[in-house]
Amino acid sequence: MTEPGSLRPGGRTAAVRAAVLRATGDMLVESGLAGLELTAVAERAGVGKSTVYRRWGSAPALVTDLLCDMAAQSRQRADTGSLRGDLRANAALVRRTLTNPRQGRLFKAIIAASSCDDRTVAALSTFYDKRVAEWSGCVVDAVARGEAPAGTDAAAAIRQVSAPLYYQFLTSTRPLTTKDAERAVD
Repeated sequence: MTEPGSLRPGGRTAAVRAAVLRATGDMLVESGLAGLELTAVAERAGVGKSTVYRRWGSAPALVTDLLCDMAAQSRQRADTGSLRGDLRANAALVRRTLTNPRQGRLFKAIIAASSCDDRTVAALSTFYDKRVAEWSGCVVDAVARGEAPAGTDAAAAIRQVSAPLYYQFLTSTRPLTTKDAERAVD
Protein backbone atom coordinates (compact mmCIF):
# COMPACT_ATOMS: atom_id res chain seq x y z
CA MET A 1 0.00 0.00 0.00
CA THR A 2 1.27 3.47 -0.85
CA GLU A 3 1.60 5.85 2.10
CA PRO A 4 -0.57 8.99 1.90
CA GLY A 5 1.26 11.85 0.24
CA SER A 6 4.04 9.65 -1.13
CA LEU A 7 2.92 9.27 -4.72
CA ARG A 8 5.75 10.24 -7.05
CA PRO A 9 8.15 10.82 -4.13
CA GLY A 10 10.64 13.07 -5.91
CA GLY A 11 10.96 16.69 -6.98
CA ARG A 12 7.89 18.86 -6.53
CA THR A 13 5.91 16.06 -4.90
CA ALA A 14 8.58 15.67 -2.22
CA ALA A 15 8.63 19.43 -1.65
CA VAL A 16 4.82 19.51 -1.35
CA ARG A 17 4.85 16.60 1.08
CA ALA A 18 7.56 18.24 3.20
CA ALA A 19 5.65 21.54 3.32
CA VAL A 20 2.37 19.81 4.19
CA LEU A 21 3.97 17.70 6.92
CA ARG A 22 5.72 20.74 8.39
CA ALA A 23 2.42 22.63 8.43
CA THR A 24 0.70 19.60 9.98
CA GLY A 25 3.28 19.43 12.77
CA ASP A 26 3.10 23.16 13.41
CA MET A 27 -0.68 23.08 13.62
CA LEU A 28 -0.68 20.05 15.91
CA VAL A 29 1.71 21.87 18.23
CA GLU A 30 -0.49 24.97 18.21
CA SER A 31 -3.97 23.49 18.47
CA GLY A 32 -3.95 19.68 18.60
CA LEU A 33 -5.85 17.28 16.37
CA ALA A 34 -9.12 19.19 16.85
CA GLY A 35 -7.56 22.25 15.18
CA LEU A 36 -6.05 20.32 12.28
CA GLU A 37 -8.18 21.20 9.25
CA LEU A 38 -7.06 20.17 5.77
CA THR A 39 -7.88 23.51 4.17
CA ALA A 40 -5.84 25.35 6.82
CA VAL A 41 -2.93 22.91 6.38
CA ALA A 42 -2.98 23.52 2.62
CA GLU A 43 -3.03 27.27 3.11
CA ARG A 44 -0.20 27.20 5.62
CA ALA A 45 1.87 24.88 3.42
CA GLY A 46 1.27 27.06 0.37
CA VAL A 47 -0.31 24.28 -1.68
CA GLY A 48 -3.73 23.77 -3.21
CA LYS A 49 -6.37 22.37 -0.91
CA SER A 50 -7.32 19.83 -3.59
CA THR A 51 -3.78 18.45 -3.31
CA VAL A 52 -4.14 17.89 0.43
CA TYR A 53 -7.64 16.42 0.12
CA ARG A 54 -6.60 14.13 -2.76
CA ARG A 55 -3.33 12.87 -1.22
CA TRP A 56 -4.27 12.66 2.46
CA GLY A 57 -8.03 13.06 2.73
CA SER A 58 -8.24 13.44 6.51
CA ALA A 59 -6.47 14.85 9.54
CA PRO A 60 -5.64 11.36 10.86
CA ALA A 61 -4.05 10.49 7.50
CA LEU A 62 -1.89 13.62 7.81
CA VAL A 63 -0.81 12.59 11.30
CA THR A 64 -0.12 9.05 10.10
CA ASP A 65 2.13 10.34 7.31
CA LEU A 66 3.82 12.77 9.70
CA LEU A 67 4.65 9.89 12.06
CA CYS A 68 5.94 7.76 9.16
CA ASP A 69 8.16 10.65 8.12
CA MET A 70 9.38 11.18 11.70
CA ALA A 71 10.26 7.48 12.00
CA ALA A 72 12.14 7.58 8.69
CA GLN A 73 14.12 10.64 9.74
CA SER A 74 14.83 9.51 13.31
CA ARG A 75 18.40 9.11 14.39
CA GLN A 76 19.78 5.60 14.03
CA ARG A 77 20.71 3.69 17.14
CA ALA A 78 24.06 4.18 18.78
CA ASP A 79 26.79 1.58 18.66
CA THR A 80 29.19 2.55 21.43
CA GLY A 81 30.46 -0.98 21.95
CA SER A 82 28.79 -1.40 25.34
CA LEU A 83 25.23 -1.98 26.43
CA ARG A 84 25.38 0.77 29.04
CA GLY A 85 26.79 3.25 26.51
CA ASP A 86 24.13 2.37 23.96
CA LEU A 87 21.30 2.62 26.50
CA ARG A 88 22.66 5.96 27.74
CA ALA A 89 22.67 7.22 24.14
CA ASN A 90 19.07 6.03 23.71
CA ALA A 91 17.92 7.69 26.93
CA ALA A 92 19.74 10.90 26.01
CA LEU A 93 18.06 10.93 22.60
CA VAL A 94 14.62 10.40 24.14
CA ARG A 95 15.28 13.19 26.66
CA ARG A 96 16.54 15.60 23.98
CA THR A 97 13.54 14.89 21.78
CA LEU A 98 10.99 15.35 24.55
CA THR A 99 12.64 18.52 25.88
CA ASN A 100 12.97 20.11 22.43
CA PRO A 101 10.49 23.01 22.41
CA ARG A 102 8.84 21.93 19.13
CA GLN A 103 9.29 18.16 19.25
CA GLY A 104 8.12 17.85 22.85
CA ARG A 105 4.94 19.78 22.16
CA LEU A 106 4.42 17.80 18.96
CA PHE A 107 4.69 14.47 20.80
CA LYS A 108 2.25 15.65 23.47
CA ALA A 109 -0.22 16.67 20.76
CA ILE A 110 0.14 13.36 18.91
CA ILE A 111 -0.18 11.33 22.10
CA ALA A 112 -3.28 13.32 23.07
CA ALA A 113 -4.73 12.85 19.58
CA SER A 114 -4.13 9.11 19.78
CA SER A 115 -6.37 8.90 22.83
CA CYS A 116 -9.41 9.72 20.70
CA ASP A 117 -8.59 8.51 17.20
CA ASP A 118 -7.92 4.89 16.24
CA ARG A 119 -5.88 5.71 13.12
CA THR A 120 -3.65 8.06 15.07
CA VAL A 121 -3.04 5.47 17.80
CA ALA A 122 -2.20 2.89 15.12
CA ALA A 123 0.26 5.31 13.49
CA LEU A 124 1.82 6.15 16.85
CA SER A 125 2.15 2.45 17.64
CA THR A 126 3.84 1.85 14.29
CA PHE A 127 6.20 4.76 14.95
CA TYR A 128 7.22 3.37 18.34
CA ASP A 129 7.47 -0.19 17.02
CA LYS A 130 9.97 1.04 14.40
CA ARG A 131 11.98 3.03 16.94
CA VAL A 132 12.06 0.19 19.49
CA ALA A 133 13.07 -2.28 16.76
CA GLU A 134 15.88 0.07 15.68
CA TRP A 135 17.27 0.39 19.20
CA SER A 136 16.70 -3.26 20.17
CA GLY A 137 19.79 -4.15 18.17
CA CYS A 138 21.99 -2.72 20.92
CA VAL A 139 20.56 -5.27 23.37
CA VAL A 140 20.89 -8.10 20.86
CA ASP A 141 24.54 -7.10 20.36
CA ALA A 142 25.05 -6.99 24.14
CA VAL A 143 23.70 -10.55 24.48
CA ALA A 144 26.14 -11.67 21.76
CA ARG A 145 29.00 -9.97 23.64
CA GLY A 146 27.95 -11.61 26.93
CA GLU A 147 26.92 -8.30 28.55
CA ALA A 148 23.30 -9.38 28.92
CA PRO A 149 21.83 -12.81 29.61
CA ALA A 150 20.71 -15.01 26.75
CA GLY A 151 16.98 -14.68 26.23
CA THR A 152 16.88 -11.01 27.23
CA ASP A 153 13.83 -9.38 25.64
CA ALA A 154 15.55 -6.61 23.67
CA ALA A 155 12.38 -4.64 22.90
CA ALA A 156 11.26 -4.77 26.53
CA ALA A 157 14.66 -3.50 27.67
CA ILE A 158 14.42 -0.51 25.33
CA ARG A 159 10.89 0.25 26.51
CA GLN A 160 12.06 0.01 30.14
CA VAL A 161 14.60 2.76 29.50
CA SER A 162 12.14 5.05 27.70
CA ALA A 163 9.08 4.50 29.89
CA PRO A 164 10.13 6.52 32.94
CA LEU A 165 11.13 9.42 30.71
CA TYR A 166 7.79 9.44 28.90
CA TYR A 167 5.91 9.06 32.18
CA GLN A 168 7.62 12.09 33.69
CA PHE A 169 7.19 14.03 30.44
CA LEU A 170 3.45 13.38 30.36
CA THR A 171 2.63 13.65 34.07
CA SER A 172 4.92 16.33 35.46
CA THR A 173 5.78 19.95 34.82
CA ARG A 174 9.37 19.29 35.90
CA PRO A 175 11.65 19.26 32.84
CA LEU A 176 13.55 16.09 32.02
CA THR A 177 17.21 16.30 32.95
CA THR A 178 20.35 14.39 32.09
CA LYS A 179 20.11 12.80 35.55
CA ASP A 180 16.62 11.54 34.71
CA ALA A 181 17.97 9.88 31.57
CA GLU A 182 20.85 8.30 33.52
CA ARG A 183 18.44 7.06 36.20
CA ALA A 184 16.28 5.44 33.51
CA VAL A 185 19.31 3.49 32.27
CA ASP A 186 20.34 2.48 35.79
